[in-house]
Amino acid sequence: MLRRPTARQVIVTYPKGIHVRPSTAIVKAVRQSLSKVAIRYGDREADASEILSVLALGVPCGSELTLLAEGPDSKAVLDALVKLFADNFGMS
Repeated sequence: MLRRPTARQVIVTYPKGIHVRPSTAIVKAVRQSLSKVAIRYGDREADASEILSVLALGVPCGSELTLLAEGPDSKAVLDALVKLFADNFGMS
């Protein structure tokens, strides 16, 4: 049986969007998990464990993203990412 990935929607509220520091925080959180995580922005999708993939999305402030996770700790990693986004990556 195929499982559907767990998904969460977030809005980027950090004024500078997703640049190097937010990308680093995202990748660090994802690499601590056992799940495969992707970020969907419009019709593009990035592997959230790869900083260049996340940066290549070029996400500006105000954008809506879909976070997708598949694996044993998918809910926990998505909870951590949603908190990171809500806290503006600890940079406000």
